[in-house]
Amino acid sequence: MSAAPVVEIGKTLDINAIQKILPHRYPFLLVDRIIEISENRVVGIKNVTINEPFFQGHFPGHPIMPGVLIMEAMAQTGGVGALSVKANLGKLAYFLTIDNAKFRKPVLPGDVLRMEIDLLKVKMGVMKIHGTAKVDNEVVAEADMMFAFINPDGTR
Repeated sequence: MSAAPVVEIGKTLDINAIQKILPHRYPFLLVDRIIEISENRVVGIKNVTINEPFFQGHFPGHPIMPGVLIMEAMAQTGGVGALSVKANLGKLAYFLTIDNAKFRKPVLPGDVLRMEIDLLKVKMGVMKIHGTAKVDNEVVAEADMMFAFINPDGTR
């Protein structure tokens, strides 16, 4: 990326700071803390609890975090980095693509999901990222993603 985040490099962001950057709210805010942020990388944490609403139906008696929500958690973590850049403040990040998605292990209640996001490039208002999700330092999912920056009124 060409511009450093407006937030202080190396600073940990708590949920209050995240909510100032991302528009997501319960039950769809899927990152609890940012533990690393730089020009090219963002690392976020999601504490997965049995209280998550999706566990009621996925699956009763055998709760597993849906893979699509792991992808969303990675995208939101990348969004914190991308939307912290001065040029993108106040914008929304719309998903464009998910490529090369792989799911390696299930994510269960009690897991701490660590999303490691590399912010690869920005071109014409579109950002490409690579995300890796880990639990206990084991890769549980990964994917390449792209999203566009959109003003809240729907314009670029």
